[in-house]
Amino acid sequence: MARLEEAAVEFAENPEPRCACLLLLDTSSSMQGEPIQALNAGLRTLKDALSRDPVASRRVEVAIVTFDNRVIVAQDFVTIDKFEPPTLQAQGQTFMGTAILQALDMVHERKAVYRQNGVSYFRSWVFMITDGEPQGEPDEIIDKAVRRISSEDNDETKRLFFYAVGVEGANMERLKTIAVRPPYRLAGLQFGELFRWASASMGKGGQVALPSAMKPA
Repeated sequence: MARLEEAAVEFAENPEPRCACLLLLDTSSSMQGEPIQALNAGLRTLKDALSRDPVASRRVEVAIVTFDNRVIVAQDFVTIDKFEPPTLQAQGQTFMGTAILQALDMVHERKAVYRQNGVSYFRSWVFMITDGEPQGEPDEIIDKAVRRISSEDNDETKRLFFYAVGVEGANMERLKTIAVRPPYRLAGLQFGELFRWASASMGKGGQVALPSAMKPA
């Protein structure tokens, strides 16, 4: 009940339409070292970029789900003024399918909160950033995740945009079988450029020109 009351107060104070953005981040052991450090820096860049945009800072809500051999909600949906980038650590396997299902459920639940409070919203965004492929899960979980993405990211339902972004070493052919949209390859570890692009796109309610760091696979 307290959570619902908090949401009602929040939307009364800021009745702007919302854009839910969920970052689905691979924190498996292969991300140790420079990759996870660059990803942490990229999250700080995202906060800075959204904070500087007076419209996006009131409309975009950010959440983070991490996945290794655990799936953790590192940050529930908040506007950028309440967003504190977590410090991520890398370990374990890659429970990607479980994480995708968790992420899509969270987006669905957040949009239900918007509707309950009479707040309009834009098509949601999910960015999955990974340097690997599903690992350690039953195939049926991956299959279920693929079906969910297909049912929610299409021109008919228009529920969300699901972007798979593979960093160096990612199995891009495998990612093509998971996401509806062609996955993007991130050159090097330029997470900052990726998140600046995401911020600009969400702030305008649609995709702007891709950064040089991102190439369709």
